[in-house]
Amino acid sequence: MDNKKTSSGKAAKAQTREDRLKAALKANMGRRKAQAKARSASMDEAKTAENNEG
Repeated sequence: MDNKKTSSGKAAKAQTREDRLKAALKANMGRRKAQAKARSASMDEAKTAENNEG
């Protein structure tokens, strides 16, 4: 009977770890998207400024 509790505990820990990893990945992807969007916006501003100057 103790083995079932241990297995169940390990399974719960694995699920918890998986949930944490999933949340971390989602947050990381959100940051990357925001960075890409900011870079794109700054590149667009630079191109617009170049077009207006010359």
